[in-house]
Amino acid sequence: MSLKLHLPDSDATVALGQRLASLLSGMDTPPALLLQGDLGSGKTTLVRGFVESLPGAEAAEVSSPSFNICNLYPTTPGVAHFDLYRLEGMSPDDALFDSFEDPATITIVEWIQFLPTEIWPAEALFLEWTPSDTGRSLVLRAMGKAARDVVDALRP
Repeated sequence: MSLKLHLPDSDATVALGQRLASLLSGMDTPPALLLQGDLGSGKTTLVRGFVESLPGAEAAEVSSPSFNICNLYPTTPGVAHFDLYRLEGMSPDDALFDSFEDPATITIVEWIQFLPTEIWPAEALFLEWTPSDTGRSLVLRAMGKAARDVVDALRP
């Protein structure tokens, strides 16, 4: 199941992040968010909207974790934000896989294309950004029941 969206600007990207946070934070076992897109496509902007809308966000400084691979945000629920850009061709450490299995943490992974699909979590929402003449195009693909519920809730 998939859904195609057009995000005309960064405000729309932030708003989608806020909406996703609202939907996922109320779930017992939220799907992971797996993000794929070019540099500057809006991945970290979406994460910023997501994290900043959760309780505890005032203590979080959202940035791309390109250099330290993972940022943990002190929100409720907790958010683990991974960036695999620097790991191309290498395997991440166990923290990523532990995060996938922790129902108390929402896991967000940028540059998911650097992780072989056979080790992606079974319950996930795959977001793929593509260039557009105006703004950005985004395709959301649901993997698992919880992710399908999220895509259904996002439909106009």
